[in-house]
Amino acid sequence: MASNPATPAPEATGGLTAFIDQGSEFEGKLSFKETVRIDGHFRGEISSENTLIVGETGEIEANIRSKTVMISGAVIGNVIAGRQLVLHKTARLQGNVETPSVMIEEGAVFNGEMKMSRPESMGKGNKPAGGNNQGGNSGN
Repeated sequence: MASNPATPAPEATGGLTAFIDQGSEFEGKLSFKETVRIDGHFRGEISSENTLIVGETGEIEANIRSKTVMISGAVIGNVIAGRQLVLHKTARLQGNVETPSVMIEEGAVFNGEMKMSRPESMGKGNKPAGGNNQGGNSGN
């Protein structure tokens, strides 16, 4: 069969490098440069230069290092997101997090410690979209 109707969700912006579908199980080291979506079970270590998407049925037992991490499923392990971590309403994350930007939807579950720092890629003239947060106080 040449075409597969079960293609990745449109939320996977950019070029999708790999897709680990529901029902699949992998163990080991996963390293990639673009965007990967995991809806199956993965155990080990994940390293990315771009985006990791954990779908609602995804179950990850791994330490994760990526620029952007978007979670809708379950993750057990530490997450280092160089740009942003997004926890959607169905997300369950157990582990420590280090990221300059986090978005947590109502209903998401996070158990761990969080460390927020400026991203290394943000230099002079590149301010966060939210405005000027000098002094660490968002004013909200």
